[in-house]
Amino acid sequence: MTEKTAYPIPAVGAVVFHENKVLLVKRGKAPAAGYWAIPGGKMRLGEGYGEAAEREIFEETGIRIRAGEVVWVMDLVEKDDQGRIIWHYLIVDVLGHYLEGEPRAGDDAREAAWISEEELENLCVSPDTLKMLAEVFGFGISV
Repeated sequence: MTEKTAYPIPAVGAVVFHENKVLLVKRGKAPAAGYWAIPGGKMRLGEGYGEAAEREIFEETGIRIRAGEVVWVMDLVEKDDQGRIIWHYLIVDVLGHYLEGEPRAGDDAREAAWISEEELENLCVSPDTLKMLAEVFGFGISV
């Protein structure tokens, strides 16, 4: 990504569990392209984080959720070789309560699936996702 941003970009994700598995997407674009991660994306002007999470999860995965409490907040920053900021996302992850649907990749996701704890070990999962799942939910492996 070569676009430089002047301000942090607000983004959301939702941690959704169903039948002892977590909903993850294999990202198709930066940040974390090629990694499995919590689904989500940029907020739209005037949209609250819960509304944005419900929309983004449906657009990326086909799963309908009801957004719950905030469970994780993080900054994701990428710099160029000279140390200048290329982009900066401020990501708010909420707990997503599963309502209905089967995972299907949409928007900028290459794949979408329910992933068990055991499967996490064999996938290329974002370190931030692994850390959050282990620390907040005791799910998976700690990094």
